[in-house]
Amino acid sequence: MAHDHDHKHDHDHKHDHKHKYGHGHDHGDIDWAEMAPLLESEAELFTPLYERALNWLAKEVTEPGLIVDAGSGPGVISCLFAETFPGARVLAVDGSEPLLERARDRAGRQGVGDRFDTLTGELPDALGELDYPADLLWASRSVHHLGDQGAALAACAERLAPGGTLAVMEGGLPPRFLPRDIGFGRPGLQARIDAVQEERFGRMRAELPGSVAVVEDWPALLTSAGLRHTRSRTFLLDLPAPATDRARAHVITVLTRTREVIGEDLDADDRATLDRLLDPADKASVHHRPDVFVLSAHTVHTATRPV
Repeated sequence: MAHDHDHKHDHDHKHDHKHKYGHGHDHGDIDWAEMAPLLESEAELFTPLYERALNWLAKEVTEPGLIVDAGSGPGVISCLFAETFPGARVLAVDGSEPLLERARDRAGRQGVGDRFDTLTGELPDALGELDYPADLLWASRSVHHLGDQGAALAACAERLAPGGTLAVMEGGLPPRFLPRDIGFGRPGLQARIDAVQEERFGRMRAELPGSVAVVEDWPALLTSAGLRHTRSRTFLLDLPAPATDRARAHVITVLTRTREVIGEDLDADDRATLDRLLDPADKASVHHRPDVFVLSAHTVHTATRPV
């Protein structure tokens, strides 16, 4: 359940799942270890967004002793937590041991390995193995991969210390990489991709074990889990054109993945447009065009366990 990604658009998904790659993935058939470098590079690109989110949390949360990153993936955000809260222990929880190995390596490289631990297991059951309740439990685009999201939030809430905070990154806006009119094909390509991915995401959710349909009102879901004092805040990643090499590589990767996963669900004209955008030999492709950018918004919802 690893993500850092765009997650619903898990480009994070993993995955952020965190990242999870666009609602376009088929749940359960992703080799997260193989995707690890991709997950890491995406999370690193999104670091300015995560840093702002964590700095906001630092104002909301008194100095935590234990921070749990539930669905941590390769640990980019976990390590940011260790930097943001220098007095805290950080526990990265994920179902993929290869991703957690990368998380441990990253923590060691960043000099926070002495207060960084990992726990291998699927959410939410793995949280039952915590030795201590969490002062801050973070779930970045991992809850939407669980059939019963309300029960998952309740399980997270149970693992909080009195006064502890649950922070869930879910929702936000679909990313944008290109102008509405790119000079060929029918304008509005990304909006039509969004529509296909929403349909696929809905099917993915419906097919999860124990799937329960809920209104995705995250503050209301957190309240139903027995938590109080809900807050929501959206954070923007704004990397304007001309894109850096790293941002351009991200766009190429996401659109390549989009073509592979949902290409057959697009009409022939949009498929042809996408193919041209991905052709390195075409000067109008995302490999070369000067108007490529990355604009994305992720929302964080928090609530606290009553003392």
